[in-house]
Amino acid sequence: MRKRLIISVILCLCLTAAILTGCNNTAKPADQATEVATGAATEAATTADDTKTDGIDYMALVNKTHKLPDNWEDKLETVHMTNSIGDDVEVEKKAYDAYLKLKADLEKDGVTVDLDSARRSVADQQRIMDEFTEQYGKDYALKTVATPGYSEHHTGLALDLYLIIDGKDVTENEDMVQYPEIWEKIHAKLADYGFILRYLEGREYITGYGYEPWHIRYLDNAEIAKEITDKDITFEEYLGTYTGGKAEIDYGTSSIYSEEDLKAAVIQIECKFASYDGCVLKNIRYAGDEAVTEQELERMNTINPDAKYTKVVKFLMDFHTPEDVGDMTFKPDADYNDYGWWLARTDEGGWEIVTFGY
Repeated sequence: MRKRLIISVILCLCLTAAILTGCNNTAKPADQATEVATGAATEAATTADDTKTDGIDYMALVNKTHKLPDNWEDKLETVHMTNSIGDDVEVEKKAYDAYLKLKADLEKDGVTVDLDSARRSVADQQRIMDEFTEQYGKDYALKTVATPGYSEHHTGLALDLYLIIDGKDVTENEDMVQYPEIWEKIHAKLADYGFILRYLEGREYITGYGYEPWHIRYLDNAEIAKEITDKDITFEEYLGTYTGGKAEIDYGTSSIYSEEDLKAAVIQIECKFASYDGCVLKNIRYAGDEAVTEQELERMNTINPDAKYTKVVKFLMDFHTPEDVGDMTFKPDADYNDYGWWLARTDEGGWEIVTFGY
């Protein structure tokens, strides 16, 4: 894994580079989105067994609320490879074989990729978490790096790619996002070899992570991979762990902040919401410029006195809780409306969630 930029910077680059991800926040009608997710979940139940062997389950879900299955490492078969910059990369064996076929196919179209990282141990994940916390702060680290034990990279099935352009290794994220046309070519071939693009833009509230064009996931089933890709849904939606469809995002009208500023703040909220296990997001909306006051800014700096925030913003959220809320303090099977989120930042820094709730 290479250095991550603060999400606001990445988003800004995406928007200015001809909208890297083809940004589209238009929500599907709720009944249509639910139908797609429900249908996919039903099919998943009947086809997932096709990817199980005596070893690992290639359809295992590992995310912010689903931990790596027990004894995974005992069943995992991996290979090691050395990439173009001399780093050792460990990959699940079948995933690596599929990657080599994908790589060869891409090279026919003049696209060259290599593996930046794949499997990481829990100990390695903890080291990365510590490094990002020290360099970027706790909020950014929690949003960008998976909690040890809850990282998809533990599976060996998650691969981070990097580009080789004109013989030069392009490994830094802020550089790679400047080539959306190349990523489009890569993404178009993923499903043919049993891969999916794991973290879609605009689905942070489901996956818990910002858009990563380089992060792909092996499923060992091209048919399932094509279905997920064609339906433009996340892995969570296919497996039925999230059935709410696309949420509505309303950035409103602001004379203080640009839409890019507000989108960067919303991504922070969405990534946090993904840890609300089983909750379904209905919408997020800007609370308006009237909520941007000196009093609110002072309150944020009172909560985090060392931060020295200069900007503040507020959003409102509507969501529904599951029947089993587990350790969450929410009421079961309940609607929560006008749930507030307050974020703040310095002039140079990215948005941080300072407090939330009623």
